[in-house]
Formats: sequence, structure tokens, C-alpha cells
Amino acid sequence: MNKLLLAAFLLLLHVGAYAQTESERYEQRYDLLVAKLGPAGIGIETVLNNWEKADSTNQKMLLGKFSYLFTKAQSTEVVSKSERKYLGMDPILSLKDSLGNDVYYYQVNVFDDELYGQAMKAADRLMDAWADRLDYRFLKANAYIAYEKESPYMALAYLKSLVEENAGRKSPWIYEDAQADKEFFSEALQEYCYSFYTIGSDESYEAFFELSQLMARYFPDNMDFVSNMGTYYLVSKDYKQALKYYDKVLKKKPSDMTAIQNAVVACRRMQNVKSERKYLALMAEYGSEKDKMLAKGRLDALNAKK
Repeated sequence: MNKLLLAAFLLLLHVGAYAQTESERYEQRYDLLVAKLGPAGIGIETVLNNWEKADSTNQKMLLGKFSYLFTKAQSTEVVSKSERKYLGMDPILSLKDSLGNDVYYYQVNVFDDELYGQAMKAADRLMDAWADRLDYRFLKANAYIAYEKESPYMALAYLKSLVEENAGRKSPWIYEDAQADKEFFSEALQEYCYSFYTIGSDESYEAFFELSQLMARYFPDNMDFVSNMGTYYLVSKDYKQALKYYDKVLKKKPSDMTAIQNAVVACRRMQNVKSERKYLALMAEYGSEKDKMLAKGRLDALNAKK
């Protein structure tokens, strides 16, 4: 009986070692192909499918599946716009139309919906298997932003749900095999706020405001999100409301140059000289040498008009 148990145990060890070796062989083949051909090169899909049969929960294989499908889903096309900026990009070319108006051309990524859907399912599998990996959550958020472009509704909803989940977490996230603290999370979400702002559409500005507003609620000591809300109103030309938020920032952080400079802009657009002098004085106190010089020059010009 003992001999039979020993034989069975040795057989299991042999099978386990073979599966591990097989998975490693597929990993080496995958790395070689990606290095030569990129994440969606010829032959990579076959390697990934065989690798999945050998090791269906392998982290690198699941990530490779997403990378293959997401890359394969994309192609590029050139679009024309009347705006000098599109999705935060500069044009690749500008021409005049028959009426003499400027027309700007941009190269953008477009997606095959079916392949994109498969990529997102691959991302879900990755997150289901590695639920604590914050970098994989961001992977999906980035995919939403790339797909939706100027209308980031799904990206916003996803990021808001991530913020809510983060608020209830008892254990830290993992980002690239290291623990990610609360400060890292807030800084990363500020980057997403900035991404929405940079896109520059009405819908993305709304996303910028909503995500900033939610983050300000959970991270009340981080004045970046309060400043973001001021910037939203500045862009919306509601200058009084913008100043309310910039004043909140400066009450806690009087040296915040973003809030100071934007407050000066708001005052100038309102032609509120009295308030402008107040913020220029802060710029002269806390700014760089260049800021101090600009603030002094502007104050001298305002005082000369008295």
C-alpha cells in the first residue's frame, strides 16, 4: 500500500513539474515573439492559446491575452477638425478649406468593437484572478479612455466605482508587486483628472469635475482636487465660483501657485482689479523669480492707473 501511495505521489510530482516546465517554455516563446514582433505579432495568439491550456491562471499569460486583443483591436485614421487641439493632441497637418478657414488634421486610434470587447473580457479575467492589483484596474481605466475619446462616460463610472471601493478597503493595493499607499492612490487619480481635463471636450470637463469632486470628499486634505474644481469653473467662465474654490485652496495652502495664477486669470477676466492685486501680492511672495517679476510689473501697471 505504501509503495502504491509513493508511486502516485511521484506521478503527481512528475505531472506538476512537466506542467510548470511547459508553462515556462510558452513564456520564453512569448517573450521572444513580443520582442521581435510586438504584442500582436504573427504567431503570438497561438502561443497564448497553448499557454492558456497549460496554465490557465498564469498572470503573465492573462496580461498577454489582454495586450494582444487590445493592440489587435486598434487601427489609425486621420480625422479633420476645426479646433487647434483635439483630445489634447496637436494636429499633424493644417490646411485651408475653400472659404479660407483653417482645417486641422489629427491621427487617432479607432477600435474594432468585437476585438475591443474581447480585450475587456480578458482584462476582467486578469482582475478576477488578481483582485488586489491596482495596476490592472488602471489598465482597464486606460482602455476605456482610449476607446471613448471625448465622451468618457464608462471611464468616469469605472473610476468612481474604484474610488468607492478604495474607501472601503482594509488592505493596501498592490502596484507592480509593491504596496500602494493612500497617497499613491490619490496621486494616480489626480492623473486621471488631468487626463479628462486634457481631452478638452464638454463631456470630459464634466468628468474632470465629477471625479475631482468625489476625490475631494474622500481626500479632504488634498487641495489638488479642490483646485481642479476651481479650474472647471474657470473654463466654464463662472469666475466668481472659480475664485471660491481657489480661496479654499489658498486658505489651507497659501503658496499654491496653480491656485494663485488661476485666480489672477479669473480676476483679470472679471476686470476685478481689487481682487487681482490681492492674488498678485501672493504671487510676488510665493512665486519663482520670474513670477515675482511678472507680479511686480503688473502691480506697477495697475497702480499707475490710479
